Amino acid sequence: MITEKFSKTTSLLLIATIALAMAGTASAAEVVDPSKEYAGDALGLITFFLFFVGYISMGAAFVFFMSERSNVAPEYRTTMTISALIVGIAAFHYYYMRTVYSELGSVSVEYRYMDWIITVPLMALKFPSLVGKDAITDEKFLGMGFTGICFTGALIMIGFGYLGESGALGEVMGASAGGWAGLILGGVGWAMIIVATGTPWSSGKGVDNSKIAPELIWSANALRWFIVVGWIIYPIGYLFSPGAELGLGDGNQEVLAIFYNIADIINKIGFGIVAWMGAKKATEALAAAE
Repeated sequence: MITEKFSKTTSLLLIATIALAMAGTASAAEVVDPSKEYAGDALGLITFFLFFVGYISMGAAFVFFMSERSNVAPEYRTTMTISALIVGIAAFHYYYMRTVYSELGSVSVEYRYMDWIITVPLMALKFPSLVGKDAITDEKFLGMGFTGICFTGALIMIGFGYLGESGALGEVMGASAGGWAGLILGGVGWAMIIVATGTPWSSGKGVDNSKIAPELIWSANALRWFIVVGWIIYPIGYLFSPGAELGLGDGNQEVLAIFYNIADIINKIGFGIVAWMGAKKATEALAAAE
C-alpha cells in the first residue's frame, strides 16, 4: 500500500513539474499567426504545424504514461517511466525547435540531435525493461552485451548523422562524400541495434524470444517493427538535409523537418503505446494467476 501511494505521488509530482515547465515556456513564446506568417508557403505552414503538434502531443503522451504508471505491475513501472521520459524530453526540444523555426525561419540541427542523443538510447533501454532480464541473453557481439550494443549503436547512429548534417564530415571529405559517409556510418549504428533487439521474425543476438512472456511477445515484436521499419523514415528525411549536401539539389529544410517530425511522433509515442499495452496485458495476467 505504501509503495503504491509513493508511486502515485511520484507520478503526480512529475506530471505537475512538466506541466508547470511547459506552461512557463508557452507563456514566453512569441505568438505567430500561421495563416499570415506562412501565406503562400505550404511547406512552411506544414512544418510549423508539425512542430506545434509534436510539442503538444509529446507533452500529452508524457502525462498519459505517467498517469498509467501506477496502473501496471511494479515490474513494468520502469518501462512506463522510460516511455514518459522519452516524450517529456522530446516535448521540450520540440518547443525550442518550433520557436527557432517560427522566429528565425530555420530548422535547428543542434536541438534535433540533442534530443536524439538522449532519447534514442532510452528507447533501446526500454526493450529489456519490458521483456524482463530473463529474456536478455549473455551472447556477445564485438565483445559487448545487449546494453552495450544498443548504446554504442545509438551513439554511432546519432553521432555520424550529426557530423553528416552539420557539414563537419564534409569539411574533411568533401561536401557530398561527407554527407553520404554520415548516412552510411549512421546506418551501421542502426544495424547494431537491430542485431541486438532482433526483428519481428527472429530473436535478436541479445534477446531470447522463448523466454518472453506470451502476453508480451506482441509488444516486443511491435517495438521491433518500429526499429526495423519505422526508423526508415529518418534516413529518407536525411536525404533532404541542406547540411549533408548529398547532391540532391540544395536540399530542403522544410521537407527534412516534415519527415523527421512525422517519424518522431510515430516512433516516440507509438513506442510508448505498444509498451504500455504489453505492460497492461502482463499485469492482467499476473492478477489472474494470483
